[in-house]
This record gives sequence, structure tokens and C-alpha cells, in this order.
Amino acid sequence: MAKGHRSQIKRERNAVKDTRPSAKLSYARVSVQKACFVLDAIRGKSVEEALAIVMYNPRYASSLIEKLIKSAAANAENNNGMDPSKLYIEECYANKGPTMKRIKPRAQGRAYRIEKRMSHITVILNER
Repeated sequence: MAKGHRSQIKRERNAVKDTRPSAKLSYARVSVQKACFVLDAIRGKSVEEALAIVMYNPRYASSLIEKLIKSAAANAENNNGMDPSKLYIEECYANKGPTMKRIKPRAQGRAYRIEKRMSHITVILNER
């Protein structure tokens, strides 16, 4: 087979699988910019500290991220056998998702375009 053959590339990609516990929320109805305000506040913190931060954060994205952290912690404990008290948030980021385009009628027959943005939020944990 040639070096750049599709099956060989897939085999190499699967060989270096990331074993860190993670959780991903796709198509969250919150913009990337608004989700990143909460994610920046919890990056690098322990799981307990991050949960305390998002619990009292008034932003809508914090409720989604709280569920995501709890899910990643459960994945770490049950699938990887890690100690929940030693876990910290190693990576967390939001990627751009699809945008719903809507039209809002305005005066004199005009229309304004409304963009309802979505994001894909990922939280990756590790053990100290």
C-alpha cells in the first residue's frame, strides 16, 4: 500500500487514541463567545472548584457546562478508574457549530437577519 493510503492513515490515527476522560456536548444552543466566558473561568481548576464556579455563575452556558463536567468526572471514575478527588480540567473549549438563520420583519417591508448560533463544547479531564 502507498504511504498515504486511506486505510493506513485510519490505522495510524486509531493507534494513537487519546485515553483522557472527556465529555462532549454537540449542538448546544449557545454561541461560542458566550460559552468561552464560562470555560475560561474553569480551565485548569480542580473538578470540585470548577463545579462550584459554574453552580453560582448566572450565565446560561454554565448550566450546560456543569452537566458536562459531571459527565466527564463520571467517565473518569467508571471507565478509567481514576480517583475523583484528584481530577482537574486539563482542556475545555467550544467550537463553532451550525447557525440557524431566521428573518425578523422590520418597517417598510424590510427584513433583518437573525443568526441563532450553536457550539460544540468539549471538556477533557486528567489526574494530578
